[in-house]
Amino acid sequence: MALTAATTVHAQSGQEDAAESAANASRPEIIVTATKRNESLREIAGSVSAVTAEEFQELNAQDLSDYITRVPGVVFNNYQPGVSEVVIRGVASTTYHEANQATTGYYLNEVPLIEPGFPLVIPDVDTFDLERVEVLRGPQGTLFGSSSLGGAINYVARQADTTRLEAGFEGILSSTRRAGEASYGIKGMVNVPIVRDRLAVRLVALERYDAGYLDNVGTGVDGSNDLRVRGLRGSLAWTPTDTTTVSILSMYQEYDLDDQTYVVFNDDPETFERNTNVPEYQKTDFQLHSLRLEQDLGFATLSALGSYVRKESDLAFDDSIFVGIDPRTGTPQLSGSTGKSETKYGELRLTSIDGGAFEWLVGANYTKLDAEGTGFAYIEGIGDYIDANPGEFGGQPSSEIAPDDFIQRTVDSNEVQEIALFGEASYTFADVLKLTAGGRVFEYRSSPRLQYLPNADLIPPFDYQPGEKKESGFIPKVSLTYTPNDTLMVYALYSEGFRIGGTNVYAAASGAPLNFDSDSTANYEIGLRITGAQERVTIDLTAYHMDWKNIQVRLFTPVDFDAYTTNGGGADIDGIEAAINVRPVDFINLSTSVSYNDARLSQMLPDSFAPGGGYAAGTRLPGAAELTVANQIEFDFSDAPMRPRIAFAHRYLSEAPVAFGNTLEKGDYHIIDLNASAEVAQGLELGVFVKNLTDTYGVLNAPFGFAGSVTRPRTIGASLRFNFD
Repeated sequence: MALTAATTVHAQSGQEDAAESAANASRPEIIVTATKRNESLREIAGSVSAVTAEEFQELNAQDLSDYITRVPGVVFNNYQPGVSEVVIRGVASTTYHEANQATTGYYLNEVPLIEPGFPLVIPDVDTFDLERVEVLRGPQGTLFGSSSLGGAINYVARQADTTRLEAGFEGILSSTRRAGEASYGIKGMVNVPIVRDRLAVRLVALERYDAGYLDNVGTGVDGSNDLRVRGLRGSLAWTPTDTTTVSILSMYQEYDLDDQTYVVFNDDPETFERNTNVPEYQKTDFQLHSLRLEQDLGFATLSALGSYVRKESDLAFDDSIFVGIDPRTGTPQLSGSTGKSETKYGELRLTSIDGGAFEWLVGANYTKLDAEGTGFAYIEGIGDYIDANPGEFGGQPSSEIAPDDFIQRTVDSNEVQEIALFGEASYTFADVLKLTAGGRVFEYRSSPRLQYLPNADLIPPFDYQPGEKKESGFIPKVSLTYTPNDTLMVYALYSEGFRIGGTNVYAAASGAPLNFDSDSTANYEIGLRITGAQERVTIDLTAYHMDWKNIQVRLFTPVDFDAYTTNGGGADIDGIEAAINVRPVDFINLSTSVSYNDARLSQMLPDSFAPGGGYAAGTRLPGAAELTVANQIEFDFSDAPMRPRIAFAHRYLSEAPVAFGNTLEKGDYHIIDLNASAEVAQGLELGVFVKNLTDTYGVLNAPFGFAGSVTRPRTIGASLRFNFD
């Protein structure tokens, strides 16, 4: 099924002829909320794709890595679970984890999942019982706010349905080459109408275990990077009247990674080995609670949304990969961090009733973030060494500069508040020409604090409290759409995105700047949408130019390779995206997407720690592959007994630098997947799959040049799904 396939099919009149009915069945319509109103995917003046629930099943997709790179213009920096980042149109300064806000915004049913600051967790929502995932390419600052420089992702979870009783189950068992254990997934859903057509509840529970495939020769553990994912999701829907809907959505999901996912390349170009003295664990979790009111006022719909998101993170690293074993104690230097954040969000908006020549939307939102974290470096036995050699440490006892063998400690906190007004209005002339203009007025206030406590390295401690920082601005958007008939749509779009500034936390003592400013993108885009052959052929063509100003870039200090963010330079990004879907007959579907992206610095990017003082204009942005390709051929015999289906999927990523100043490249590999299924009983589907059929080895990221993450080896598995309705 194509990436733009539909999830909502409008009822067909019994008077429609057979040809039209067949055509509509082959190309059903998808309704998305990418513009904060229900709108047909192919009528939006912008680049929006939707991956549907049907496609998740066809791909046996569990998380972002299984489906997101099939969307045009998208690259996935697949690093540690819970912090891996989606990069849209090459807008990124690293293939690792941005040291500030991500360049892509993430939402669940329009609730922001990314806080206005460094994200402790980037939720990778499990695909089970999702209705679809919307991918908005290009800056989305007007309607979605900060952290949408390159685009946005909106997970759409199914809400409680008051009209019917439903239940679903999914079980998956698989084996990965090099993994010593089997991987599995167990997921279930139940939807119960308590008062038919008025009140219902929906519950989802899941557990997934992905067996590790990397061997840690230092700890002696094969398959050390085992991952466990657990989650709960609950929804309640109440419609007290025909014009009022109240819904509650709550979710909890946790990631428990036994050991980090990077390998050390050394002289082996295709290694699966790590070498650390201790397991580098990582534990992240997030919870979300939201309340939503939809009220039909006759002339417009009133939407009120409130949410609370809490995140926690705990991770550890073995710094001996950088500094070796400490000669004073004979033990490794370890580091780590813990953190938590709480984000409260409220939004109120009015949306005009669809169908008129004049349509409008106006709204306001408020965001409040409270975040705090600690960082540390630890050397076992250093306290005894300090007390035995006081002259090396200015006579200071270990209890003051290395309590419990912690040689460095940082404490940081931040409070951010945002208030914004936003809106859009459009008018359609003569039923064929639609002009849309909108904007966002915003103000951010932040109060950061960074404490560097007394330490064994004798770096002067400090308590940095710059006071309240304030930032405000206006983000415009304008588009023009020409739709002469049902088969053709042409549009032109200008949009902007932005990201707020912040404070460097872990690298300040290494001489990095304490503060960095906001950055922004401006996007100029034209698009062509063609639908032909009774909707059996769709062609989407898009060309764009983006201007990235005052880039927030992730760089590293020479001391322990601490990461920090600084501003400097700019970038020009030019690209073309093409997506074609063809259904020559009812049981065959062909789809392809090809993206060309040229993302390079437009001026010198200063880096005081780099040879030559920085990176010249023309340097390609990290991870910005020039060519991405995704193809799929599907045979779907839905009218035959047992409804068999088989699909072959292929994707290609061209090479790209992993970081500024690094000669190692990611990409330049092909991945082929095979998926097949059949309905063995009413509502019971059995599937088999092979991911990475050719067992291709590829580098996904490598922030340090000598260490990075690699593709998962060939994985063979089976799935069993049951749906009761």
